[in-house]
Amino acid sequence: MVDRDAARAALRAFLGTRRARVSPEEAGLAVIASRRRVPGLRREEVAMLAGISAEYYVRLERGQATGPSPGVVDAVAQALRLGDDERAHLDRLLAELTPEVRKRRRRPVTDTVSDGVQVVLDAMPTLPAVVQNARLDVLATNALGRVLYAPVFDLEGPPNSARFLFLDEFRARELFPRWERIADDTVALLRIEAGRHPDDRAMVELIGQLSTRSAAFRTRWARNDVRSHNAGVKVFKHPLVGELALPYENLLIDAAADHTLTVFTPRPGGAEYDAVQLLASWNTASRSDAVQPRER
Repeated sequence: MVDRDAARAALRAFLGTRRARVSPEEAGLAVIASRRRVPGLRREEVAMLAGISAEYYVRLERGQATGPSPGVVDAVAQALRLGDDERAHLDRLLAELTPEVRKRRRRPVTDTVSDGVQVVLDAMPTLPAVVQNARLDVLATNALGRVLYAPVFDLEGPPNSARFLFLDEFRARELFPRWERIADDTVALLRIEAGRHPDDRAMVELIGQLSTRSAAFRTRWARNDVRSHNAGVKVFKHPLVGELALPYENLLIDAAADHTLTVFTPRPGGAEYDAVQLLASWNTASRSDAVQPRER
Protein backbone atom coordinates (compact mmCIF):
# COMPACT_ATOMS: atom_id res chain seq x y z
CA MET A 1 0.00 0.00 0.00
CA VAL A 2 1.25 3.49 -0.79
CA ASP A 3 2.80 5.21 2.21
CA ARG A 4 0.75 8.29 3.15
CA ASP A 5 3.90 10.30 3.83
CA ALA A 6 5.20 9.43 0.35
CA ALA A 7 1.91 10.54 -1.18
CA ARG A 8 2.12 13.85 0.67
CA ALA A 9 5.73 14.32 -0.41
CA ALA A 10 4.79 13.71 -4.05
CA LEU A 11 2.00 16.30 -3.87
CA ARG A 12 4.24 18.84 -2.13
CA ALA A 13 7.02 18.39 -4.69
CA PHE A 14 4.66 18.70 -7.64
CA LEU A 15 2.90 21.84 -6.44
CA GLY A 16 6.20 23.36 -5.35
CA THR A 17 7.74 22.94 -8.79
CA ARG A 18 4.59 24.32 -10.42
CA ARG A 19 4.75 27.43 -8.18
CA ALA A 20 8.41 27.96 -9.03
CA ARG A 21 7.58 27.92 -12.73
CA VAL A 22 5.14 30.86 -12.65
CA SER A 23 6.64 34.31 -12.18
CA PRO A 24 4.70 37.00 -10.29
CA GLU A 25 4.77 39.13 -13.44
CA GLU A 26 3.13 36.35 -15.44
CA ALA A 27 0.46 36.11 -12.76
CA GLY A 28 -0.18 39.86 -12.95
CA LEU A 29 1.24 40.63 -9.52
CA ALA A 30 3.18 43.78 -8.69
CA VAL A 31 6.33 42.81 -6.79
CA ILE A 32 9.59 44.25 -5.52
CA ALA A 33 12.25 41.91 -6.89
CA SER A 34 14.83 42.68 -4.23
CA ARG A 35 12.53 41.36 -1.51
CA ARG A 36 11.95 37.96 -3.12
CA ARG A 37 13.84 34.93 -1.87
CA VAL A 38 12.16 32.20 -3.89
CA PRO A 39 11.67 31.68 -7.63
CA GLY A 40 8.13 31.88 -8.90
CA LEU A 41 5.10 32.37 -6.70
CA ARG A 42 4.96 32.24 -2.93
CA ARG A 43 2.30 30.08 -1.30
CA GLU A 44 0.36 33.10 -0.11
CA GLU A 45 0.34 34.48 -3.67
CA VAL A 46 -1.10 31.25 -5.02
CA ALA A 47 -3.73 31.40 -2.28
CA MET A 48 -4.64 34.99 -3.18
CA LEU A 49 -4.91 34.14 -6.89
CA ALA A 50 -7.05 31.09 -6.08
CA GLY A 51 -9.31 33.00 -3.68
CA ILE A 52 -8.55 30.83 -0.64
CA SER A 53 -6.77 31.49 2.62
CA ALA A 54 -3.00 31.19 2.76
CA GLU A 55 -3.32 28.78 5.67
CA TYR A 56 -5.58 26.48 3.68
CA TYR A 57 -3.29 26.49 0.65
CA VAL A 58 -0.30 25.59 2.82
CA ARG A 59 -2.27 22.64 4.20
CA LEU A 60 -3.32 21.66 0.68
CA GLU A 61 0.24 21.70 -0.65
CA ARG A 62 1.43 19.67 2.32
CA GLY A 63 -1.29 17.07 1.74
CA GLN A 64 -3.03 17.92 5.00
CA ALA A 65 -6.24 19.43 3.62
CA THR A 66 -9.25 17.15 3.86
CA GLY A 67 -11.19 16.65 0.65
CA PRO A 68 -10.64 19.93 -1.22
CA SER A 69 -13.65 20.76 -3.36
CA PRO A 70 -13.43 20.60 -7.16
CA GLY A 71 -13.87 24.38 -7.21
CA VAL A 72 -10.85 24.90 -4.98
CA VAL A 73 -8.73 22.52 -7.04
CA ASP A 74 -9.85 24.28 -10.22
CA ALA A 75 -8.88 27.65 -8.76
CA VAL A 76 -5.44 26.38 -7.69
CA ALA A 77 -4.88 24.76 -11.07
CA GLN A 78 -5.77 28.01 -12.80
CA ALA A 79 -3.49 30.04 -10.53
CA LEU A 80 -0.61 27.68 -11.29
CA ARG A 81 -1.47 27.58 -14.99
CA LEU A 82 -1.64 23.80 -15.09
CA GLY A 83 -2.11 22.09 -18.44
CA ASP A 84 -4.54 19.23 -18.95
CA ASP A 85 -1.96 16.54 -18.15
CA GLU A 86 -0.81 18.42 -15.06
CA ARG A 87 -4.35 18.90 -13.80
CA ALA A 88 -5.10 15.20 -14.22
CA HIS A 89 -1.88 14.38 -12.37
CA LEU A 90 -2.85 16.72 -9.53
CA ASP A 91 -6.20 14.95 -9.23
CA ARG A 92 -4.40 11.60 -8.95
CA LEU A 93 -2.02 12.92 -6.29
CA LEU A 94 -4.91 14.28 -4.24
CA ALA A 95 -6.84 11.02 -4.66
CA GLU A 96 -3.92 9.10 -3.15
CA LEU A 97 -4.58 10.95 0.11
CA THR A 98 -8.17 9.65 0.21
CA PRO A 99 -8.45 6.48 2.33
CA GLU A 100 -11.02 4.89 0.01
CA VAL A 101 -8.72 5.26 -2.98
CA ARG A 102 -5.64 4.07 -1.14
CA LYS A 103 -7.44 0.93 0.04
CA ARG A 104 -8.69 0.07 -3.42
CA ARG A 105 -6.89 -2.86 -5.04
CA ARG A 106 -5.01 -1.68 -8.12
CA ARG A 107 -4.30 -3.61 -11.28
CA PRO A 108 -0.69 -4.72 -11.59
CA VAL A 109 1.43 -3.62 -14.52
CA THR A 110 1.65 -6.73 -16.69
CA ASP A 111 4.57 -7.77 -18.89
CA THR A 112 2.92 -10.03 -21.45
CA VAL A 113 0.61 -9.49 -24.42
CA SER A 114 -2.06 -11.80 -25.76
CA ASP A 115 -1.59 -13.92 -28.87
CA GLY A 116 -4.18 -11.75 -30.58
CA VAL A 117 -2.09 -8.61 -30.07
CA GLN A 118 0.89 -10.28 -31.74
CA VAL A 119 -1.36 -11.26 -34.65
CA VAL A 120 -2.36 -7.60 -35.03
CA LEU A 121 1.28 -6.53 -34.98
CA ASP A 122 2.31 -9.06 -37.59
CA ALA A 123 -0.60 -7.99 -39.81
CA MET A 124 1.10 -4.60 -40.29
CA PRO A 125 4.18 -5.62 -42.31
CA THR A 126 4.75 -2.14 -43.80
CA LEU A 127 4.49 -0.06 -40.60
CA PRO A 128 6.84 -0.35 -37.60
CA ALA A 129 4.88 -1.09 -34.42
CA VAL A 130 5.73 -1.78 -30.78
CA VAL A 131 3.75 -2.46 -27.60
CA GLN A 132 4.89 -1.08 -24.23
CA ASN A 133 3.46 -1.21 -20.74
CA ALA A 134 3.30 1.58 -18.14
CA ARG A 135 6.95 0.99 -17.17
CA LEU A 136 7.96 1.36 -20.84
CA ASP A 137 8.99 -2.28 -21.10
CA VAL A 138 8.93 -3.25 -24.77
CA LEU A 139 6.58 -6.24 -24.67
CA ALA A 140 6.11 -7.01 -28.35
CA THR A 141 6.99 -5.73 -31.82
CA ASN A 142 6.42 -6.60 -35.42
CA ALA A 143 9.40 -7.23 -37.69
CA LEU A 144 9.88 -3.56 -38.62
CA GLY A 145 9.48 -2.41 -35.04
CA ARG A 146 12.20 -4.86 -34.02
CA VAL A 147 14.51 -3.41 -36.68
CA LEU A 148 13.94 0.17 -35.51
CA TYR A 149 14.33 -0.64 -31.81
CA ALA A 150 17.10 -3.23 -32.20
CA PRO A 151 19.61 -1.53 -29.82
CA VAL A 152 17.00 -1.47 -27.03
CA PHE A 153 17.07 -5.27 -26.99
CA ASP A 154 20.83 -5.41 -26.39
CA LEU A 155 20.60 -4.37 -22.72
CA GLU A 156 20.62 -7.09 -20.09
CA GLY A 157 17.21 -7.88 -18.72
CA PRO A 158 13.83 -7.05 -20.24
CA PRO A 159 14.03 -4.43 -23.01
CA ASN A 160 12.94 -1.09 -21.63
CA SER A 161 12.95 2.24 -23.45
CA ALA A 162 13.77 4.34 -20.38
CA ARG A 163 16.64 2.10 -19.28
CA PHE A 164 18.08 2.25 -22.79
CA LEU A 165 17.82 6.04 -22.97
CA PHE A 166 19.55 6.72 -19.67
CA LEU A 167 21.76 3.70 -18.96
CA ASP A 168 23.10 3.26 -22.50
CA GLU A 169 23.12 6.95 -23.30
CA PHE A 170 25.89 6.88 -25.91
CA ARG A 171 24.09 4.43 -28.14
CA ALA A 172 20.73 6.02 -27.37
CA ARG A 173 22.02 9.33 -28.68
CA GLU A 174 23.15 7.56 -31.84
CA LEU A 175 19.71 6.02 -32.36
CA PHE A 176 17.79 9.15 -31.37
CA PRO A 177 19.42 12.34 -32.76
CA ARG A 178 16.93 14.41 -30.74
CA TRP A 179 17.81 12.61 -27.54
CA GLU A 180 17.18 15.58 -25.25
CA ARG A 181 13.58 15.93 -26.34
CA ILE A 182 12.89 12.21 -26.13
CA ALA A 183 14.51 12.07 -22.70
CA ASP A 184 12.30 14.92 -21.46
CA ASP A 185 9.16 13.25 -22.83
CA THR A 186 10.10 9.85 -21.40
CA VAL A 187 10.62 11.12 -17.86
CA ALA A 188 7.44 13.19 -17.98
CA LEU A 189 5.53 10.11 -19.14
CA LEU A 190 7.03 7.98 -16.37
CA ARG A 191 5.92 10.63 -13.86
CA ILE A 192 2.33 10.12 -14.92
CA GLU A 193 2.58 6.34 -14.96
CA ALA A 194 4.24 6.25 -11.53
CA GLY A 195 1.29 8.28 -10.25
CA ARG A 196 -1.13 5.80 -11.79
CA HIS A 197 0.71 2.78 -10.39
CA PRO A 198 2.15 3.88 -7.04
CA ASP A 199 2.01 0.31 -5.68
CA ASP A 200 3.96 -1.27 -8.54
CA ARG A 201 7.24 -2.49 -7.05
CA ALA A 202 8.90 -2.88 -10.43
CA MET A 203 8.05 0.74 -11.26
CA VAL A 204 9.57 1.91 -7.98
CA GLU A 205 12.69 -0.18 -8.66
CA LEU A 206 12.99 1.23 -12.18
CA ILE A 207 12.77 4.83 -10.95
CA GLY A 208 15.29 4.06 -8.23
CA GLN A 209 17.73 2.44 -10.65
CA LEU A 210 17.53 5.32 -13.11
CA SER A 211 17.82 7.95 -10.37
CA THR A 212 20.89 6.24 -8.91
CA ARG A 213 22.74 5.65 -12.15
CA SER A 214 21.81 8.61 -14.36
CA ALA A 215 22.32 12.27 -13.50
CA ALA A 216 20.35 13.17 -16.64
CA PHE A 217 17.37 11.22 -15.34
CA ARG A 218 17.66 12.67 -11.80
CA THR A 219 17.63 16.22 -13.13
CA ARG A 220 14.52 15.62 -15.19
CA TRP A 221 12.74 13.65 -12.48
CA ALA A 222 13.21 16.54 -10.05
CA ARG A 223 11.33 18.86 -12.43
CA ASN A 224 8.07 16.98 -11.81
CA ASP A 225 6.96 17.55 -15.40
CA VAL A 226 4.17 15.30 -16.65
CA ARG A 227 3.07 14.35 -20.14
CA SER A 228 0.67 11.70 -21.38
CA HIS A 229 0.91 9.41 -24.42
CA ASN A 230 0.18 11.58 -27.44
CA ALA A 231 0.73 11.34 -31.16
CA GLY A 232 3.89 12.96 -32.46
CA VAL A 233 7.04 12.57 -34.52
CA LYS A 234 10.11 10.58 -33.45
CA VAL A 235 13.45 10.92 -35.20
CA PHE A 236 15.60 7.80 -35.66
CA LYS A 237 19.04 7.40 -37.18
CA HIS A 238 19.45 4.00 -38.82
CA PRO A 239 22.79 2.85 -40.29
CA LEU A 240 21.10 1.61 -43.47
CA VAL A 241 18.74 4.49 -44.35
CA GLY A 242 20.07 7.40 -42.31
CA GLU A 243 17.86 9.84 -40.40
CA LEU A 244 14.10 9.21 -40.35
CA ALA A 245 11.44 11.54 -38.95
CA LEU A 246 8.55 9.16 -38.38
CA PRO A 247 5.09 10.30 -37.27
CA TYR A 248 3.40 7.94 -34.83
CA GLU A 249 0.07 7.24 -33.19
CA ASN A 250 -0.40 5.81 -29.70
CA LEU A 251 -3.35 3.46 -29.16
CA LEU A 252 -4.44 2.00 -25.83
CA ILE A 253 -4.98 -1.66 -26.72
CA ASP A 254 -5.53 -3.20 -23.29
CA ALA A 255 -7.06 -0.83 -20.77
CA ALA A 256 -6.88 -3.44 -18.02
CA ALA A 257 -3.14 -3.87 -18.48
CA ASP A 258 -2.23 -0.31 -19.54
CA HIS A 259 -0.60 -1.51 -22.75
CA THR A 260 0.03 1.06 -25.48
CA LEU A 261 0.51 0.23 -29.14
CA THR A 262 2.75 2.70 -30.96
CA VAL A 263 2.46 2.57 -34.75
CA PHE A 264 4.77 4.64 -36.93
CA THR A 265 2.77 6.03 -39.84
CA PRO A 266 4.83 7.61 -42.64
CA ARG A 267 2.63 8.66 -45.56
CA PRO A 268 2.83 6.45 -48.67
CA GLY A 269 4.82 8.11 -51.40
CA GLY A 270 7.01 10.11 -49.03
CA ALA A 271 10.74 9.69 -48.46
CA GLU A 272 10.22 8.29 -44.97
CA TYR A 273 7.75 5.70 -46.22
CA ASP A 274 10.15 4.60 -48.96
CA ALA A 275 12.96 4.34 -46.41
CA VAL A 276 10.82 2.19 -44.14
CA GLN A 277 9.97 -0.11 -47.05
CA LEU A 278 13.69 -0.38 -47.81
CA LEU A 279 14.20 -1.46 -44.21
CA ALA A 280 11.44 -4.03 -44.60
CA SER A 281 13.05 -5.43 -47.75
CA TRP A 282 16.46 -5.51 -46.11
CA ASN A 283 15.06 -7.28 -43.05
CA THR A 284 13.26 -9.86 -45.19
CA ALA A 285 16.43 -10.52 -47.21
CA SER A 286 18.53 -10.80 -44.05
CA ARG A 287 16.18 -13.37 -42.54
CA SER A 288 16.06 -15.28 -45.83
CA ASP A 289 19.87 -15.40 -46.01
CA ALA A 290 20.03 -16.60 -42.43
CA VAL A 291 18.01 -19.75 -43.19
CA GLN A 292 19.77 -20.65 -46.46
CA PRO A 293 21.98 -23.77 -46.20
CA ARG A 294 25.66 -23.06 -46.61
CA GLU A 295 27.39 -24.27 -49.72
CA ARG A 296 30.00 -26.92 -49.17
